[in-house]
Amino acid sequence: MGTLQGSWIWYDLMTPDPDGAKAFYEAVVGWSMTTGHGAGDSDYGFITAPDGAMTGGMLRLSAEMQQHGARSCWLGYIAVDDVDASVTSIEATGGKVLMAPRDVAMAGRVAMVSDPGGAAFYVMTPTPPPGGGESTAFSALPIRATAAGTS
Repeated sequence: MGTLQGSWIWYDLMTPDPDGAKAFYEAVVGWSMTTGHGAGDSDYGFITAPDGAMTGGMLRLSAEMQQHGARSCWLGYIAVDDVDASVTSIEATGGKVLMAPRDVAMAGRVAMVSDPGGAAFYVMTPTPPPGGGESTAFSALPIRATAAGTS
């Protein structure tokens, strides 16, 4: 398999109300969502598609995050071969660093950035490194039948 460079590989829902988001998205699109994932981290959970593939995460926005301007949103992760080199390129071409590059245990290296127009996104070198796995974040989901038997 080739590099993941430039591919959307993950997305996060950031919300002050993970329980409300869980109720909404599970009812509307059939996802399974956790509002915390153990090991003492009750602020980050996971999103699982109806076929069981993990496709994203859900971060609880704290009052402090909101006081610093964080708002409910969806943020995507774009795979890059080198987060630090990508951040340098982003800044050189008019983008901004919103969260400096850092390592996330069992996930990879990540930075939150914005394009020159202010649209925020993450760049990430996942673990395993690019080429070592395939994202399911934007895979086609099976069509669910409605109660009337149509999709």
